[in-house]
Amino acid sequence: MGKMIEDKKWKSPKWRTRKRKVVKSLFPLFAPLILSPMASPVSSSAAKKNTKNTVKTTVSNYKLMQFDEVAYSLYNEIGLGQTGMQYEVFSKALTGYYNMRHEGKLSGKPVLTIVDFTKSSTKKRLWVVDVEKKEILHHTYVAHGRNSGVEYAENFSNDDKSYMSSIGFYVTQQTYSGKHGLSLKLEGLDEGFNTNALDRCIVMHGAEYANPKIIAETGRLGRSLGCPALPMEEHEDIIKSVKGNTAMYIHAANDSYTSQYLDHATAMAELVYENPNNNLPFSTDASI
Repeated sequence: MGKMIEDKKWKSPKWRTRKRKVVKSLFPLFAPLILSPMASPVSSSAAKKNTKNTVKTTVSNYKLMQFDEVAYSLYNEIGLGQTGMQYEVFSKALTGYYNMRHEGKLSGKPVLTIVDFTKSSTKKRLWVVDVEKKEILHHTYVAHGRNSGVEYAENFSNDDKSYMSSIGFYVTQQTYSGKHGLSLKLEGLDEGFNTNALDRCIVMHGAEYANPKIIAETGRLGRSLGCPALPMEEHEDIIKSVKGNTAMYIHAANDSYTSQYLDHATAMAELVYENPNNNLPFSTDASI
């Protein structure tokens, strides 16, 4: 009698619906295992290790897909594509921004500065974005180090007196008044790429050679000793916008560049934490 009741329970529409939901939520996790071609027999320990690696990769890819939905939605809402920013650059910068927030390195100021050194110095290649208001605060020219290249920045270094730019993620520090007027200290976070920035005095400042008028005269922007130098008429407003523990990302075409701040799972976790009402462009109900 008990078995008959149990059978009826599992055959009821309510339970069938619930089973379908469970299978649907778990399918992204196990699909690679189900759909993969049969392999030759392996030991149970090796099979278990392979399964764990496959699941880990699947979870990582799932988080990347989720984060890409958020990043692409924000990219379009801000209108960054119309200003010449590549989506891939913005996605990396935003990933780092949320990783840095997760580690408590940033203030509550939702400001993200992005420099794209794959672009010619004759183009506006610095953006300051308000992530919460979804708007561009500043978009202008920025100089690279004189030993990094002429029109394009192609070589980068973390070494003192290299007079090259350094790539990667930074946290803005306090301001000071120097020979270029109002200037902003920058702390590099990527070991081997920019962590000597403070010792090298790599700072954000204004410079006459960063004026776009120089482009008309020389065919390129002037160059610094490694600092991201800005046009004099704009640098004070930009520095005031980004000072005080905000995120900055300097991008370049550099295959050797790696960063712990490009972790999509951590970025996704921080995003969900900051949006308890699920105000995101996808549902987190079935998140892995």
